[in-house]
Amino acid sequence: MFRSARLTFCLIILVHYSLQETPKKKNGKKDGGNAAAIEELKKQIENIVQELNLLKEQQALQTVCLKGTKIHGKCYLADDTKKRYHAASEDCIAKGGTLSTPLTGDENDQLYEYVRRSVGPEEQVWLGINDILTEGSWLDQASATVRYKNWETEITHQPDGERNQNCAVLSTTANGKWFDESCRAEKASVCEFNIV
Repeated sequence: MFRSARLTFCLIILVHYSLQETPKKKNGKKDGGNAAAIEELKKQIENIVQELNLLKEQQALQTVCLKGTKIHGKCYLADDTKKRYHAASEDCIAKGGTLSTPLTGDENDQLYEYVRRSVGPEEQVWLGINDILTEGSWLDQASATVRYKNWETEITHQPDGERNQNCAVLSTTANGKWFDESCRAEKASVCEFNIV
């Protein structure tokens, strides 16, 4: 696929330069047809460059999916290196994703199973939610209010940390339930990448 796009790109460049080398008419007027053709070729080149960039992006996402897992139109990639919340979030952003934020119970269950397999059966991973700005108002990485929540409410009545615990983790020991945690704690993480 890349080879055919590269070949098309080279052909367009050759045509573009050959049209520029076409001599002007003897009466000194520019040929309007050549100018229009050159503009059209420039647009085609821009489109091909955009398509190549999109293909590179899709290939990178497929690599992520092969290393991680795919859940509901997203790829997830675990990182068992323990980091503070903000460092983990910045690492995900640098890779083109965000910290994982389940949107449904099914997505949370599948994320929990993936974390158990990839990070460990007794671990916690950062979720992409926090209440740093306003205590009790949990927001995702896009600053949108979190609609789906899976707090542990039977034993410890989460979230219970008030101003001391403004970030959230998914716990494998608690079957995927969420706990609030100090953002300075060091936890593993899972980055999510939208592929749809």
